[in-house]
Amino acid sequence: MLFFFIITFWVAVYYFFDLSWLKIPWTPLALIGTAVAFVIGFQNNAAYGRIWEARKIWGGIVNTSRTFGVFVQDMVNNEYAKPAMSKDDLKKEIKVLTYRHIAWMNALRHAMRAPKPWETTMSHKTNQEWNMRPPELDSDLDTDLKPYISDSDYEYVMSKGNKQTAMLYLQSHHLRTLKETGVIWEFSFLELEGVIQELFTLQGKSERIKNFPYPRHFATLNHFFMWIFVLLLPFALVPQFASIGNEVTVNSPLVGDLFIWLAIPFYVIVAWIFHTMERIGRTGENPFEGTANDVPISTISRGIEIDLRQNLGESEDGIPKQFEIKHNTQF
Repeated sequence: MLFFFIITFWVAVYYFFDLSWLKIPWTPLALIGTAVAFVIGFQNNAAYGRIWEARKIWGGIVNTSRTFGVFVQDMVNNEYAKPAMSKDDLKKEIKVLTYRHIAWMNALRHAMRAPKPWETTMSHKTNQEWNMRPPELDSDLDTDLKPYISDSDYEYVMSKGNKQTAMLYLQSHHLRTLKETGVIWEFSFLELEGVIQELFTLQGKSERIKNFPYPRHFATLNHFFMWIFVLLLPFALVPQFASIGNEVTVNSPLVGDLFIWLAIPFYVIVAWIFHTMERIGRTGENPFEGTANDVPISTISRGIEIDLRQNLGESEDGIPKQFEIKHNTQF
């Protein structure tokens, strides 16, 4: 709508006040448009690369979480335990480890949803017109952690700056305790520690994307370059249509006189394309902030939780449902 008003204003001024001198040649404008197109293309490629890398990271979290779940169930046993644990105690230890892993995912997704000043939901109010909110904005970390960890674990985790890292520390300490009592064989302990190491790696990669924005000198200047091109475009487009109209006037006076007004739809199309391509790159820079095109880490986390708890043998009534899809969008 803004582009429509911009071009309508210039066409009206040019038509009613006969400002035939108010024009710029196409050559410099074409050079600006070419440069803007190159920069927008570079930004979109970089944004897509960040989104794809983020999706691969969280795909790795899915696979590693499933590996952790099956390792815990098969490696926590009485084969080398002295003294041997009861079956109920073994199940309790398996549940504690599994639930703590679910708490780790909840802590990580909350950390990934924490707003940053450079993100579009903060600076450009993206998604707010549709009231599309990721689940993390409708619940707090306390609510999503307390059901899965003990009070002592909760106090320890909440006293740390990086909650998800603290959770993995607790997992490692717990595994070491089980190894010392023989509930976990030494070789199994090393395997499980390898899984913890992989979780640290995936967490660090996810945090790197979250905490390191697309370079501001590319993102900000590209936004300004696009608007410079869009605002200068009428100075070349409107005179061009006026010139064509003068040629048409020879055979069709009425059509030729009104031909200049056809600049409006053509300008709107060109400006909309450039603006949309720039906005696609801008909203794709931060794949965790919770916009419609971001990686659905909330859905991924809840899916892992459902898998792990189903394989613990819990009833469907006690397992939370998958997050609701809103406006055909997963979060």
